[in-house]
Amino acid sequence: MLVIWLACIALAAYAGLIAFLFFNQRQFLYIPDTARPSLGEMAQLGIREVTLTTSDGLSLLAWYRPPNEGKPIIAYFHGNGGNLLNRTARMQRFAGLGYGYLMLEYRGYGGNPGSPSETGFFADAAAALDFLDREKIDPRRLVIYGESLGSGVAVWAAARHRAAALVLEAAFTSIPAVAQYAFPYVPARWLVRDRFDSLARIGNVTAPILFLHGERDTIIPIHFGRELFAAAPEPKEAWYNPEAGHNDLARYGALDAMDDFLARHLARN
Repeated sequence: MLVIWLACIALAAYAGLIAFLFFNQRQFLYIPDTARPSLGEMAQLGIREVTLTTSDGLSLLAWYRPPNEGKPIIAYFHGNGGNLLNRTARMQRFAGLGYGYLMLEYRGYGGNPGSPSETGFFADAAAALDFLDREKIDPRRLVIYGESLGSGVAVWAAARHRAAALVLEAAFTSIPAVAQYAFPYVPARWLVRDRFDSLARIGNVTAPILFLHGERDTIIPIHFGRELFAAAPEPKEAWYNPEAGHNDLARYGALDAMDDFLARHLARN
């Protein structure tokens, strides 16, 4: 009887863990800084605040810098944590290269209304691309860039919108696959609601694709990036660094690799 009683307790605890993960999954997936970022000295780079209106009626903050003459513009979709202020170093680098960019701030991030979700992020990305269309940005000069969770947004966007290139930093196949890696002792892949299934969408991308990944990435291990790379259509290239982790690829030269990739592929357009 004691064994049965202990087994029942263990089973109840396991069921409770599964229920906890299911009902709190978006708190694990989305880690926003909800404070509205201020441009401050970043305005000296030629960045200005713009407002994007989504199909479901939200008004979202974004930062926009027009490109220098003859340079591309990057539609940038950041990862699941922080807000735009966590990406200022790369904004400075992009500006130094003459690139323009639209740095989207998602719903629920950076003082924006709404709550994060997969469908919500896709609506936010659509609003960003609509803005660039209104700015008369030539798709032959448009680069779609996705960082970590933003890679799932970027693949969705590039599968639907013409672009000159797609850059994926620390990309994954799908959130269910990553969740199963992170929580191997529960049926995590069957619990996930926001799936960001890039593996199912990558075949619809027609732009050249660059994959950037660190071989020491413990958040999204590189085997996820390699699997997505294998499924991606040509033309495609991969830059893998043996020393880089998840958040430090730029320090090891990822943006140099991006600049070289864009210089070669956009020159053909």
